[in-house]
Amino acid sequence: MKKLDFLTRGQIQSIHKLKSDRNAQRVLKQMEEYLNVIRSGENIYYLNAAGRSLVNCDKVRKSTGNVQHYIMRNYLYIAYSCPQSWDNEIRITSEGKSKKDTVTCVADAVFKRGDFYTVIEVDNTQTMKKNQVKIQKYRTLKDRFTFGPVAPKFIWITTTENRRKELIKLNEDKGLVAEVFTLTDFNA
Repeated sequence: MKKLDFLTRGQIQSIHKLKSDRNAQRVLKQMEEYLNVIRSGENIYYLNAAGRSLVNCDKVRKSTGNVQHYIMRNYLYIAYSCPQSWDNEIRITSEGKSKKDTVTCVADAVFKRGDFYTVIEVDNTQTMKKNQVKIQKYRTLKDRFTFGPVAPKFIWITTTENRRKELIKLNEDKGLVAEVFTLTDFNA
């Protein structure tokens, strides 16, 4: 939870290979003094003050409307086998010839396997116009070899099939290699 902020019971069960629902519930019960829970369909857990102290976590999380963003990102973390190099909220910058030519983008997560970067983006409540601007920035970063000689792969998760189609088209139009999932791909 220190790394992923918010996790559903099912995500915790999957990451730690807890097998049965009953076993996962037993483990979470033993940890309850260190956790807060949001009751929303499937329970969502995050560290309370005692939990943060136990694992030396400075980041305070609260139950906000943004929790679904974290849960969506976690589905991709699990789907890509919990990469060791996974980092959340990474600022990627490429300086241009002048200060106004500098391009900065904050990726929801980035991980690397060998020389190959994968950039994770979550489209939960973002407008498609903002996604379009972000994709253009990624194109510029790719063209400037910010990720190195090998172009990164972009992985998106979104909420609807229609948004998936729009994101695929936006990425293709900018020459980016992208894969787009919806929540239904993860039985969420």
